[in-house]
Amino acid sequence: MGHLTTLATCNLNQWALDFDGNQKRIIESIRQAKAAGASLRVGPELEITGYGLLDHFLEGDTFLHSWESLAEIIAHEECQDVLLDIGMPVKHKNVSYNCRIIVYNKRILLIRPKLSLANDGNYREMRYFTPWKAVKLVEEYYLPRIITKVTGQNKVPIGDAVISTLDSCVGCETCEELFSIHTCCSGFHVCRLPTPPMSPHIPMSLDGVEIFTNSSGSHHELRKLNTRIDLIREATLKAGGIYLYANQQGCDGDRLYYDGSCMIVINGRVIAQGSQFSLYDVEVVTATVDLEEVRSYRTSRSRAMQAKDSTPYQRIEVSISLSSNSEDVDPMVGPSKEIEFKYHVPEEEIALGPACFLWDYLRRSRQAGYFLPLSGGIDSCATAVIIHSMCRLVDQAIKKDNNPQVLTDLLRIAGEEEDSEWRPKDPQEIASRIFHTAYMGMRVNSSADTRARARDLGKAIGSYHLNFDIDTVVSAVTALCNAVTAFTPKYKMYGGTSVSNLALQNIQARLRMVLAYMFAQLLPAVRGRTKPGSLLVLGSANVDESLRGYLTKYDCSSADINPIGAISKTDLKRFILWASKGFDMPLLQSFIDAPPTAELEPITDDYTQSDEVDMGMSYNELSMYGRLRKVDKLGPYGMWRKLLHEWGNILSPQEIYEKTRSFFWFYSINRHKMTTVTPAYHAEQYSPDDNRFDLRPFLYPSFDYAYRKIERTIKAMGTVGTNRPEGAENNE
Repeated sequence: MGHLTTLATCNLNQWALDFDGNQKRIIESIRQAKAAGASLRVGPELEITGYGLLDHFLEGDTFLHSWESLAEIIAHEECQDVLLDIGMPVKHKNVSYNCRIIVYNKRILLIRPKLSLANDGNYREMRYFTPWKAVKLVEEYYLPRIITKVTGQNKVPIGDAVISTLDSCVGCETCEELFSIHTCCSGFHVCRLPTPPMSPHIPMSLDGVEIFTNSSGSHHELRKLNTRIDLIREATLKAGGIYLYANQQGCDGDRLYYDGSCMIVINGRVIAQGSQFSLYDVEVVTATVDLEEVRSYRTSRSRAMQAKDSTPYQRIEVSISLSSNSEDVDPMVGPSKEIEFKYHVPEEEIALGPACFLWDYLRRSRQAGYFLPLSGGIDSCATAVIIHSMCRLVDQAIKKDNNPQVLTDLLRIAGEEEDSEWRPKDPQEIASRIFHTAYMGMRVNSSADTRARARDLGKAIGSYHLNFDIDTVVSAVTALCNAVTAFTPKYKMYGGTSVSNLALQNIQARLRMVLAYMFAQLLPAVRGRTKPGSLLVLGSANVDESLRGYLTKYDCSSADINPIGAISKTDLKRFILWASKGFDMPLLQSFIDAPPTAELEPITDDYTQSDEVDMGMSYNELSMYGRLRKVDKLGPYGMWRKLLHEWGNILSPQEIYEKTRSFFWFYSINRHKMTTVTPAYHAEQYSPDDNRFDLRPFLYPSFDYAYRKIERTIKAMGTVGTNRPEGAENNE
């Protein structure tokens, strides 16, 4: 039995600019950590402001309110006698930094700025912050008067230093620094001090730091969590030590869902884990660790030889012990045991991530519920099942009776009084109050099958469902066209042109959007709601259709929020198959079996519209194109070269070229649609979201230069370039 100490980390559901709410959640996490006997509490990145402020980080008010909030936190009675690691932005010498504030008993010990900034994908930290000047550099920071009144301090250290307690040493590593190859390399400056190309925990460990804190603002992406866990495990497996990872959890006002998963790891072993998806605003995780285990783990001679050459960090001393005295140790209390880390399969991630996101979005928007146009197809079905998953989570939280905020939010959303005694008996009853669906059909274009599937799904989920046709409205619009122009648009099968055929489809699609917003605004009043609030309209365009542009601008893809907008058709099918069993909804199999169809053209005995036929490519092909374009960063020529290796056993180079060219044609002529695309829950690396993630032009020239290069290459191949390989039919 050595030096035992209990440490705490947390998931916090912070909200950008919600200084009051964020402060309450921070204080509550500290209260829970102390109640569990923790001597150190670590919080998420930028927890005082929330992570997703975007350009609000450029405003002076943000820094002012951060200091004001911090002053109230460190003066609070619940925030004493525990070492605190708190995140907020700090401006030093007129330069903005993303910082950790280390506090103990109303005194700021250290302001530790972030060394490496996240600046790709959804992250734009270099737009708001600057990396700290150099590794192991420490300067003096002059505190604002509001802090001086609380702490009695005029200045404190700011920089890359560590905290030395009476029994151990603590160092900070913030989010991106764990992922970085070089701690001080942001691409825009040169390190002033010699540093090895490694994350801070490595040189810190060589200098005797035993406890590492990592405060993160990491968002959910399908199949991403294992990468994060592997890096954290490797950090202490390689260097030894105790690693406390904290993260935000929830929707903080943008397209991202921060997926928690706070954890405590010692010497590569996970000993505590928080949830990845949850309705809790505050989730604190604690573990009891033995500091002697770290010291024993680091006894190898090779480590000692490296440590002797390491340059020291400045140590900020604080007269506290994180561990108990050896004579005070209870022999019946031991270190926390290793646990098996819980991962969700991708289908569960789709069920839980967007569901938690939609609950946050709904309660924080203070509206009355959701409205979803149900087409009877798999995309709107997936959105409806995600809402069902949300209702299940709400129902579970209410029945467990350990998260009262959920019931408070539900009563307000449902239009009940605060003291209402209404309690839902199941998820379907929740849906009946806050979820509204509608099948908006056409008598000739819509099939009885899709109408029945929409009706049956609404019943199974418990939604308030409408079933009606829009023929009269469509006829009114086409009649207006005829009255103004003396031209009557016709479907192609009835002798119309391709232009008029497409126009008639778009009229239906856009009218459905108008009707969706009309019902979303009026249905609460129709149902007798007297309190303010309308319905938020949900979209159901998947990532593949957005990528190719297979949607009508300002149709039902235009909505308030789209929970599946960054999820592929392939993953959605797998999700529905999983949900048919996981949620005991066998009717979902009929959605999987049905061929995808927009049902915007008349159905005849020998013709039913098909999505994949209309698109000229399959959904599986679209997923491949999407990953090669965005994740692998390939243009037409690079994509063609890559696809030669992927599809070369079944297709000729010429056929692959034609498919590549077809994709880029449709992608380029439809890219303008992404400028108005509905905000979508971010879940996939190849999302084409133009507003945040996938920044590209929306007016493209032809890719003729690349096409000519491909054509020259195929010509040089001779017959190999135009003939399929032998046995291709057996490889399909």
